[in-house]
Amino acid sequence: MSPITRRGFIHDYAAVGLTITAVPRFAFGQVLTSNGVVQISAEMATAEALQILGTPRQIVPFTTRDPTFDLTRAYNVEDHVHAVRVARGESPVGRKIGFTNRKTWDEFGVREPIWGFVYNTTLSQAHDGHATASIGVFPERRIEPEIVLHFKSAPPVTQDEDAILDSIDWIAHGFEIVQSPFPAWKFKVADTIAVNGLHALLIVGERVPVASIADCRERLRTFRVALKNDGNVAAEGSGANVLGSPLLALGHLTGMLARLPEFPPVAAGETVTTGTLTPPMPIKPGETWSTELAGIDLPGLTITFAT
Repeated sequence: MSPITRRGFIHDYAAVGLTITAVPRFAFGQVLTSNGVVQISAEMATAEALQILGTPRQIVPFTTRDPTFDLTRAYNVEDHVHAVRVARGESPVGRKIGFTNRKTWDEFGVREPIWGFVYNTTLSQAHDGHATASIGVFPERRIEPEIVLHFKSAPPVTQDEDAILDSIDWIAHGFEIVQSPFPAWKFKVADTIAVNGLHALLIVGERVPVASIADCRERLRTFRVALKNDGNVAAEGSGANVLGSPLLALGHLTGMLARLPEFPPVAAGETVTTGTLTPPMPIKPGETWSTELAGIDLPGLTITFAT
């Protein structure tokens, strides 16, 4: 059974078929109101998000077409899409936190972190430090080296790193593959929330028990990572880049979820990836990417991409 039990209401959407024939023909996903203002309803945005899910299709950002498309509507869309994915048979197994690296905020025009669900269909485990992944269906994909946390108990809503660490049984280094269904990575935060935080895949490396990592709290802040493309260093970063520490990034997530009662809090058994340690780098099939970590007892990871 999935560790995540969804709160709130379940949407039928015609047995998950999502009837969208009522959408005006002038622009898929838009509704013309009585006063002539074009708005994108949560239902229409849900239909559009589901239609592009798992395809290389891109769309004009919701906020470009409808400046009133805000965080409330975006979370409503995320909630609806999640319900449909679960009804289709996907199991949520954790979360991803995005935009925790403040050094990337100017590039993407954001000023706050986001989060999304990780599913059994998007999570995989590397073997002996190596993995392969097919990325052909993901538009404008990028690689993000991250720290992955697994919880033996529900983490407290706090910024106390030691209290958070007490709820974790193992830590791993991993790669999140992100995508942009919006051309040229141009969007606003609400757009990214509506498409599950741009999440595509999560590849988890060797699971290391917290108890075996000496001075774990401090090392998570100070360790360094080099991200390499075919052996050449493409980007560098550190644990401090993700809101000061991966543990503080998790604290931010629990705080966000506490303010969103329609979504369940992080529970025992969940896997949470905490955000990119380096700038996210474009990737393409045929490339092999790898990492070297220094200052923490976590091994690096190597991944080769296929179509």
